[in-house]
Amino acid sequence: MRTFVSATVALLIVACSPAPDRTAPAPPPSALRLQAALEPGAANPFKRALSPRPFVFPVDHAPHPEFRHEWWYLTGHLDAASGQRFGFEVTFFRLALQPASQPLPGESHWRTSQLYAAHFALTDPERRIFHSTQRFARDALELAGARGSPLRIWLDDWSLTMPEDSRQAWHLAAHDGAYRLELDLRPQSQPIPNGDQGLSHKSASADAASYYYSIPRLLVTGQLVRDGAPLRITGSAWLDREWGSDALAADEVGWDWFALQLEDGSSLMFYALRRKDGTRDAASSGTFVDSSGEQRALRDAAVKISAQRQWRSPRGGVYPLDWRLQVASLGLDVRLRPILDDQELDTTPPYWEGAVDIVGSRDGKPLRGRGYVELTGYANTVADARIRARRDSAAANAGDAHEIPDNRIADDQRDPRAGSLREGRPR
Repeated sequence: MRTFVSATVALLIVACSPAPDRTAPAPPPSALRLQAALEPGAANPFKRALSPRPFVFPVDHAPHPEFRHEWWYLTGHLDAASGQRFGFEVTFFRLALQPASQPLPGESHWRTSQLYAAHFALTDPERRIFHSTQRFARDALELAGARGSPLRIWLDDWSLTMPEDSRQAWHLAAHDGAYRLELDLRPQSQPIPNGDQGLSHKSASADAASYYYSIPRLLVTGQLVRDGAPLRITGSAWLDREWGSDALAADEVGWDWFALQLEDGSSLMFYALRRKDGTRDAASSGTFVDSSGEQRALRDAAVKISAQRQWRSPRGGVYPLDWRLQVASLGLDVRLRPILDDQELDTTPPYWEGAVDIVGSRDGKPLRGRGYVELTGYANTVADARIRARRDSAAANAGDAHEIPDNRIADDQRDPRAGSLREGRPR
């Protein structure tokens, strides 16, 4: 479950606009309108997730432009034939500026009603390196986009594609710096609807919801290039798909998301929504899938999670780590330990998303596994945002990034930190 909406969209509007007038005292009107629309209770012109609906595949793998935002989220563990192991994340976000049914003003080929963001992260525990980056682009001039029949999502030369037969291998490509991924992903199960038949509630409010499904296991084969040296790899990935038009509730500040792939063939997803007072929202929920594919909904009270320690980021923020997760109704009691402490993405907004090893028991029998954990809302200070903007803007001036002056930072109370942004370039 992910909602980067409010801070990310407002920043994307600025990033994908022409270079700003440094004398301008305020964000562009489009950013103000959209940021206002994202506030809880604001009028919402987009279609909303209000009731359960049957998922239809492969159609629902494709974009849903009538909704405000959605994402294709892949995380996984990779093993090289030579013995190294890695973790990875590649995510594509679609963010709408206006409903697709509304005509665009003007005739410029640069105009668009949608923006895209993408994140790429690679965990290399052998070298104790966590590498992450982000890209932003508008859905114009083939800079970025998402299409169905067959599925293709891309931002510059990063892409996720699916053949007409969705049971066949999907293909994922992303690269940055010393790392390049070229992966084939073969689903090992049908998509699993989360929440109430795929309707995932984010608070007690009936209209704070999204449509959400997962494919908990995809068999991975392919190649990872590290410092120019190709490594043949195998592994397992997890796909999350979600779309909707609403943000978190006003009293929610973030979430802790857990995805477990256990060696007995079962899988578990759970997201814990955090309130400003530090308590967990009762809308927190998840899904357990046993080795036969039978699924069971997990309500808030069914899952107990406690962090055993904390990690202080050198970039600001304190994150909980090393979790104990217990589900009494499943006889499950496991510990989740990061393979590196520093798996914080230095993105807009920043968050921690990392590979974990799992050890524990089920019904008294030893059990191991691997998983991924995402932590948002722990690195939120306006002061850090301004420091980040000044630091990144200095670096951006040497390239083709758009600098965001301090007076254009969106001071959103849930995810206000920001940095300079780079838009994808035509190939």
